[in-house]
Amino acid sequence: MNQLDQYIERVDSKETFLTFVSMLRDDWEAERREEKVNPSSPYSSGARGWENSTIGDFLDAAHAWADASKEKLPDAPNWKMFAEILYAGKIYE
Repeated sequence: MNQLDQYIERVDSKETFLTFVSMLRDDWEAERREEKVNPSSPYSSGARGWENSTIGDFLDAAHAWADASKEKLPDAPNWKMFAEILYAGKIYE
């Protein structure tokens, strides 16, 4: 389990959500640096597990995951749900 996986379980407020978003951004930037040095296969995820490297692909994956998960998502939105949708943009194909 990586640092983002662990932290997402603690997202329960505006402050923890903003920390998560900052961590997600830092993770993306770190992957960009690592991929410049040692590129991953174009047929697999990146060095840190990013499946979607453009904003369009990221948003499409976040939307697709939320749509596929809509039965499990709470009716009343919460900070953790927002974090889970953003995290899905990283890992969902």
